[in-house]
Order: sequence, then structure tokens, then C-alpha cells
Amino acid sequence: MRFVSEETIDAVLDELEAYSDEQYERAMEAFSQAQPYVFAYLFSDDNFHLLTEEEKGYVQYLGLVVWLAVRRVNGDLPLVESDVIGRAEERNYERLETAAARQFEARVETFFENTGQEALLSFAVEAVVEDGEEEALVVTPEGRETVFVAVKTVIDVLTQDNL
Repeated sequence: MRFVSEETIDAVLDELEAYSDEQYERAMEAFSQAQPYVFAYLFSDDNFHLLTEEEKGYVQYLGLVVWLAVRRVNGDLPLVESDVIGRAEERNYERLETAAARQFEARVETFFENTGQEALLSFAVEAVVEDGEEEALVVTPEGRETVFVAVKTVIDVLTQDNL
């Protein structure tokens, strides 16, 4: 899988920002058709029942960004099956929980050790960590790990990174 750059991610974010509601719905529909199991994962209440409604929508949006960026660089992607998603999510939670650090930002550093997709991983971290310059985050401190693991899982399964 080819590397997805920060420039590609930024271009996707800029395009999505300019989308009408109808264009956004069409993009989500294309995502659901191309990757039905990934899409179902992102919309599963079983996985995200502890998140606020705003956080659930944010996870879905972040998943769309990742899919669009990966597809832009690599073209059509192979269908990802639900068991692959489950294994990737489990691995990500395990890695996060076994990190020696206490602070979230330090705990996610371990994910950078063996990734081929640093820009996408940075995107996932930035999506859940306040940097002081941005407006208030959508993600609550309680939802931070869940949102991060969801986005990291989507990155892994769509890029075949760490699988």
C-alpha cells in the first residue's frame, strides 16, 4: 500500500468542507458500497454505545476521510471483511492498554514505532488531542481512546498496515 501524505489528507478535508449535504451523503453512500463491513463497523452501536451522538458522527466522518485519502493514493481497495476489522481493533486496544505511559499522548507514541502510514496516524491522534489552537474538540476525554482506536483500526484495515 502506498504512503498517504499529509497533503492528501488536507486536500480531502478541504474538499469535504466544501461539500453540500447531498455531496456528503453521496460520498458516504460510495463508502458504504465499497467497504460495507468497515462502514457497518463505524455505524455499529455495539462498538460505540459509550460515545456521545456528536462523537459517533465524528468517528464516521473521520472514517470517511481515511477511506477517501487511502483510495485517492491507492485506487480501489480490496474488500475488508468484518473478522479482519475485529482483530485489528482488538490489537489496537491491547497495544493502547499495555503502553507503559499514563498520559494518552505518550501512550499513542507506541503506534508510531511500526507504521507505514505516519501521516494517517498523526491525523488520528490530532483528531482526538487538543492542541490549544483549534476550537474545542468534539471528543470528550472519556471518548478519546474509543475514537482513536476506531480511526486507527480503519487505517490499519484499509492500508493493510500492521495486519
